[in-house]
Amino acid sequence: MKRFVLALTLTLALVPLAPLRAGMPPAVGDTPVPTLAPMIKKVSPAVVNIATRGTIRERGGQNPLLDDPFFRRFFDVPPDTGPRERPFQSAGSGVIFDARSGYIVTNAHVVENATEITVTLQDGRDLKAEVIGSDAPSDVAVLKVKPDGLAQVPLGDSSKAEVGDFVVAIGNPFGLQHTVTSGIISGLSRSGINPDGYEDFIQTDASINPGNSGGALVNLRGELIGINTAILSRSGGNIGIGFAIPVNMARSVMDQLIKFGSVKRGQLGVSMYTVTADIAHSLGLASATGALVSQVVEGSPAAKAGIRTGDVITTVNGQAVKSNSELRNSIGLLRVGDKVDIGLVRDGKPLKVTAVIADTTTELSGGPSVIHKSFEGAVLADAPDAGGALVRSVEPGSAAALAGLHADDVIVGANRGKVASLRELRERAKGAAVLVLEVRRGNSVLLIPLRGP
Repeated sequence: MKRFVLALTLTLALVPLAPLRAGMPPAVGDTPVPTLAPMIKKVSPAVVNIATRGTIRERGGQNPLLDDPFFRRFFDVPPDTGPRERPFQSAGSGVIFDARSGYIVTNAHVVENATEITVTLQDGRDLKAEVIGSDAPSDVAVLKVKPDGLAQVPLGDSSKAEVGDFVVAIGNPFGLQHTVTSGIISGLSRSGINPDGYEDFIQTDASINPGNSGGALVNLRGELIGINTAILSRSGGNIGIGFAIPVNMARSVMDQLIKFGSVKRGQLGVSMYTVTADIAHSLGLASATGALVSQVVEGSPAAKAGIRTGDVITTVNGQAVKSNSELRNSIGLLRVGDKVDIGLVRDGKPLKVTAVIADTTTELSGGPSVIHKSFEGAVLADAPDAGGALVRSVEPGSAAALAGLHADDVIVGANRGKVASLRELRERAKGAAVLVLEVRRGNSVLLIPLRGP
């Protein structure tokens, strides 16, 4: 029986060899055989392998506050003699978009915690890279290498992409350098993959696997239309559902990272719901599209522009808004001080207003002001009646959200001192590299340590 199985296996393995040796003919009749090879030859030199080394903190099952050195210092927690960090190395992909300056775009998670980054070009050269800036909410990072004999990929216009367009993914999955896969665009404006981030993903069935992160998604003209970033899979391997950050969205982040080293997100000052079919019917709207304003923050850009609770925002700078996530993406990628034209529907009538985007850290009782870097993304006000500083809202994916602050939190203490107002919070935070907040959340009181800039 064993011999039979072996013989059968060998026979099956040999069957494909004859046609493979013959190769594909250059034409069938008068029709040339289609090939993507010329386009891929032009694009591939701009796609690089990124190898990283660094250390990562190990988290145990204990209270996460005990992992914070600032918390331990303030509250005299004895030092832990156990292992706190471990080395790691990983690999991903990147795309050269400015050969003259040596700029490479990749995913923020590819270079997270990295202390050493090596970029390998298609010609085999290894170059040391530095991080110019990284933005976790959008998962975009920009690296810089020595601009010596580099090739770059032209940037396309992802707003023109349509479901059914053919695309090619190029990257380094599982360490296999310069792997090319093809497919189509399966969907647009996908969200819900990372609720704390800024999402407007292109979905594709072109194979994307671990190591493809940060690689190129190009159209058949060889233009970059997306940065491969994630897959939906139970096993960790490709099942035909991959996601890429649209290049138009990435470009806005890239520009700010190069200019400022970080992204300064703006805010409109509204809470929103996506307009569903039921909401559209109840409001007498022609279609279930747009973002319903459920709250307008007092003193915010939205309030100053005349936006009201119950308005349905339908456009931003002339571009249609289909959902609350699209509105959040559009506003969050604008710069502080930008003017934005907003189209809305109020009582069945179309209106247009203009708002001036404000900083994401806003104190309602005293105008815009950055109390502490970790408050970025939070709207603060004096707490009514109870005393303290009220967190009115927290922008998803912001520094405040990552620090653990929630909307409706009341800050009643900072650095072991009481806080009775926003002014007192500002005074306690002044000049402090570290803040340990005492926060009342519902019926509980908890401590939240905030790291300094």
